Amino acid sequence: MSISKFFVASALLAAAILTAPARADDLDEIRARGELRHLGIHYANFVTGAGDGFDVELARGFAKDLGVAYKFVQTDFYSVMRDLLGKNVVRHGDEVTLEGDFPIRGDIIATGFTMLGWREKAVLYSKPTFPSQVWLVARADAPYSPIKESGSLASDIDETKALIGGKSLLVMEKTCLDPANYGLKGKGIDLRAFTKNTNLNEMVPALLNGDAEFTLLDVPDALLDLQKWAGKIKVIGPISEEQKLAAAFRQSGGRLRDAFDDYLRKIRADGSYDALVDKYYPGIRKYLPDFFAN
Repeated sequence: MSISKFFVASALLAAAILTAPARADDLDEIRARGELRHLGIHYANFVTGAGDGFDVELARGFAKDLGVAYKFVQTDFYSVMRDLLGKNVVRHGDEVTLEGDFPIRGDIIATGFTMLGWREKAVLYSKPTFPSQVWLVARADAPYSPIKESGSLASDIDETKALIGGKSLLVMEKTCLDPANYGLKGKGIDLRAFTKNTNLNEMVPALLNGDAEFTLLDVPDALLDLQKWAGKIKVIGPISEEQKLAAAFRQSGGRLRDAFDDYLRKIRADGSYDALVDKYYPGIRKYLPDFFAN
């Protein structure tokens, strides 16, 4: 190619780049489509599977606030981030890589989704929507007594972890119940991954079936299971510090995330957020009062 032709081609390419439309922000795309796609997982009272739930009502209200239609898209904990990003999120300790190309099925994750450091490297989180914490749970007839609170959460966590020793612990990887999140790997614990399905609601039935001596549960789920399986399970102690749950968005969804945060502020101010808490988790304030006091 001659020098003159090279410069002409370069100029045309530069002009094409400068005049090409930039990728629209997710908020613009959703308004143009007229629909918000909510990625949810049938889990506790966040998404009940009956067309309602704390996060279902939260996302449906957000769609209404945006002036678009609401669509629920069912997924699971192993697929939810891929369904949002169109990429597999592969974790390497606290680091992540995005791999492959897959259909993008949704615009927002709202499903009792825990804010974890490694996840924050792949998605944008909203302001916290709900509190949580991970507890160690055993069958009621197990020969282990709940720890006595010391007044120091860090000490209570250490005592709870020490009680596990080399016993069997039922876990589900790639979720909030992944033992890697809480320093439980490589400690001599008999870790037993629950792989029959990806439904966290099945952890207690598996525990009662004798699949392991202990399991992990987060507080919102544990409160429901303590009612459902009354007299059959008991809480031994805390495994984690207090955690926060939030909605998650693509990195390209900064304005969409900001719009959700504005919506969340509105429903906190007008009392409808508190009404949702009372409807789906009426006892939660007793266990995690600081979140609601703030």
